[in-house]
Amino acid sequence: MTTSQVSQARIEKVAARRMKRRYAHNGAALLFLAPWLVGLVFLTLGPMLASLYISFTDYSILAAPNWVGLNNYVTMFTSDKLFTKSLQVTFTYVAVSVPLKLIFALFVAMLLNKGIRGLGIYRTVYYIPTLLGGSVAIAMLWRKMLGGDGLLNSVLALVGIKAPDWVANPKYALYSIVLLSVWQFGSSMIIFLAGLKQIPPEYDEASAVDGAGPMRRFFYITLPILSPVIFFNLVMQLITSFQSFTQAFIISNGSGGPVNSTLMYSLYLYKKGFSFFQMGYASAMAWVLVILIGVFTLLVFRSSKLWVHYEDGGKS
Repeated sequence: MTTSQVSQARIEKVAARRMKRRYAHNGAALLFLAPWLVGLVFLTLGPMLASLYISFTDYSILAAPNWVGLNNYVTMFTSDKLFTKSLQVTFTYVAVSVPLKLIFALFVAMLLNKGIRGLGIYRTVYYIPTLLGGSVAIAMLWRKMLGGDGLLNSVLALVGIKAPDWVANPKYALYSIVLLSVWQFGSSMIIFLAGLKQIPPEYDEASAVDGAGPMRRFFYITLPILSPVIFFNLVMQLITSFQSFTQAFIISNGSGGPVNSTLMYSLYLYKKGFSFFQMGYASAMAWVLVILIGVFTLLVFRSSKLWVHYEDGGKS
């Protein structure tokens, strides 16, 4: 063999050894990723594709699916009045609960950002409702507390106010669920507090020296700097609110009442699938919900170019 052939053989041998080493590293990575990959395929992608197929069928769970094409979607948008009602209730819930929760969470975060003693204890106490608020027990307690003879009405009666049964009155039932949602402000509050901690105090001090009052400093310094955090919280709460189910199910005893005033979209989807055994229709509703969440999330991302500011002085 010539010298050039020997050199070429050595280069190929080194390259093969490096490739083998790289494959060994990849094999180790795949081994550690295997549980997640199995879960992704069999617990996420598999059921999603199955539900997409079922959405085009008439499936009662008890019998084999019967292909009906777009019939479920056509019925949904043309003749199902409860579908329209569930959308109306859900849009109202999202439009009211998300801003209120974010405003209240930011308010509490700013109070906790004042350097008070025992900050860790306060953060834990305020975060507890978020951990407990989605549970069945808390929803049942909330329904009892806001009932006609509940704690709230008992307190109001002491000062001579005769209040209605908040969860049984169609005018107020949905807003009792909104109130429960706002009470679960802990996760947003923790994120807001972390964002406030990252704002240099020199900005606030310099603007105060220039004569800017507290409100002016809040709207022209704090909010613009905090806008990426607000954007993140807004997206997360928007997605969560569209999927709200437990509170409406428990407070309305699974009926969506009174007079369908708490018939959230997820609750109506559940009733279609597991009460009326119309799983094909429920699957179609689930995919419509996915599209709705995607559209609203996309709108928030597009609007962020107008109001989200980053440290480099640019916008998203």
